[in-house]
Amino acid sequence: MTATQVSAQELFRAAYENRYTWDHNFPGYTADITYKQDEQVFTGKIRVNANLKAEVFEVEDEQAKQAINHQAWEIAVHRIRRSFEETHGANTFSYGDTDETGAVEIIVGGKSAGDKYKVRNNIVSLVHRHIHGVVVTINTFSVHDTGEGYLSHTYDSVYHDPQTGEQKGGRSEFEDQYEKVGNYFILNRRFISTDTKNQPSVQEFIFSNIQLLEPVAA
Repeated sequence: MTATQVSAQELFRAAYENRYTWDHNFPGYTADITYKQDEQVFTGKIRVNANLKAEVFEVEDEQAKQAINHQAWEIAVHRIRRSFEETHGANTFSYGDTDETGAVEIIVGGKSAGDKYKVRNNIVSLVHRHIHGVVVTINTFSVHDTGEGYLSHTYDSVYHDPQTGEQKGGRSEFEDQYEKVGNYFILNRRFISTDTKNQPSVQEFIFSNIQLLEPVAA
């Protein structure tokens, strides 16, 4: 499949639909959590419900609880299965440049004008989106192939002010690991290193004893 044979929308749609997501029967799950923030260690439990709302239990420290809750929410929100039309129906797509790695730039018009993506080997290798008053740029370097779509393995993210272009906060590098529980791939470890003025700030989220919830009877 080359850029000359298919439209920008078709190329991007194929990569979008190649992402791994949970199906509509996903029952939710519980897990033990160990959260390491630089030298501090916190433990507790999480529950992600079938509606993909996350809850954190047995964590006394409020900042740690918020950090864990944010990660649990992030995990779930990226596994929601939405059709291409639901997410991008109001957008248009056109080709930009092809970089030295062979990644093809996809420029967005319409409702999300100003956003852009890159696609390489049927994977979205760059996301550049305006969201919640900032611009987030994510480069994906390697992925897990689940056989049912891909999951990001190593990637980075950086935020900029949409008006001035000024970088907000430090660049973060991520490494994600997954395990298959029942029919579903679920994150069991996320390591984050964020640039700071002195030395990188390191966070690690380890999810163990992952168990699917019993499906709710219809």
